[in-house]
Amino acid sequence: MKYLPIPIAMLQIGQPLPVTVWSNSGQLLLKKGNPILSEQHRDRLAEFNASTTYDEGIAWQRAYERMVHTALRDGMSVDQIAKLGMPTEIKEADYVVAKAISGGWPDLQEVLRGILYQGGLAINPLSRLAGIEKKALGLLRDDVDDSLFCMFQMLADSQIGYSATHALLCGSICHLTAKKLGMSDAHAQLLMSAALTMNIGMARDQDSLALQNNPPTDWQRELIRNHPQISVDILKGFGVDDETHLDIVRWHHGDPDNQGLERTVASRRVLTMADVFVAKMAARKTRAALSPVGAVKDMVLGAEGDNLGVGSAMAQAVGFYPPGTYLRLENGLTAVSIRRGARANTPWVVPIIDKEGMPVLRYQALDTAKPENQIAAPLSCDSIKVSVNLEKIRRVRERLPALEAK
Repeated sequence: MKYLPIPIAMLQIGQPLPVTVWSNSGQLLLKKGNPILSEQHRDRLAEFNASTTYDEGIAWQRAYERMVHTALRDGMSVDQIAKLGMPTEIKEADYVVAKAISGGWPDLQEVLRGILYQGGLAINPLSRLAGIEKKALGLLRDDVDDSLFCMFQMLADSQIGYSATHALLCGSICHLTAKKLGMSDAHAQLLMSAALTMNIGMARDQDSLALQNNPPTDWQRELIRNHPQISVDILKGFGVDDETHLDIVRWHHGDPDNQGLERTVASRRVLTMADVFVAKMAARKTRAALSPVGAVKDMVLGAEGDNLGVGSAMAQAVGFYPPGTYLRLENGLTAVSIRRGARANTPWVVPIIDKEGMPVLRYQALDTAKPENQIAAPLSCDSIKVSVNLEKIRRVRERLPALEAK
């Protein structure tokens, strides 16, 4: 049996322990649910090198990390958090081990699509979702521009399933925007978690809506209105019981009657705007996709107060021409954005169609901050009829001069 040492100094006297305590040689010292009775009792346990089983020890550590994240989100100071001690409860979700996922964004999209389609019938959903989240955050950390490029390119392909792409892109944009707004890592990670499953209550129907030729039926409109609560119910069935997480999902389409938790207002605002922003950039059979600049303008124009601040931060985070989206240059070339530039409206681009309308075979990066490469207009993805070679784009991007971290 593998044992982990217990942080004896962080245990509160009189509080029940959520783990069974053993000596490091396997001798039972204290059963789960029993308290430490006194300082002397605690000292005695320390003499025996008090430990617990590996699985319980890791779950207890996750419970502690969750408690700290919650406290940080709620504005508690570091000094106050240090006095909390170890939690007295380990939730089911704390025993979840993230399932390792290899590959890139298309692989994440495929795994997530399966979970969203299965809904409440998904097998081991929490470990798989944790694996998706961990991998997504890692890919973003490694290369934001490559991540945005992959996801905006996937957004243009409705055949692979819109709902999963929408979720990944919303989660990533929320994470980047939260960092721009100065939110904590805990807030940013929570937004990613909420975005991945906010539409699990209607994932299959969301994909059907993206492909159907007619406007939503009355039944579909009713599902659109009700799906946030359906998603919450499914998440509860998975074992998610973080009220902050559930509240963000429940009100991600808005909270007109102010029924949500006060502490989630800022997070909900970010997710709501990202949800709308991505939806407007996705084509439907019943309407063309809005260009990124058009979606940004819709997001910012008319916004006031905190909404204006979130919209501006989101525009700065992804740029007016996010990597993976298209535009026409003043010189007549059609190009794809490959990296955010020094300013939100000056990305680096690669021409993919020449002035005569023929595909460009040799990729070359252009800086639109230079007068000779000025942007004439954004283009919607459904107007582009040539495919883009991702590996060639990556090779071109690797040769670009370094920019300050964005």
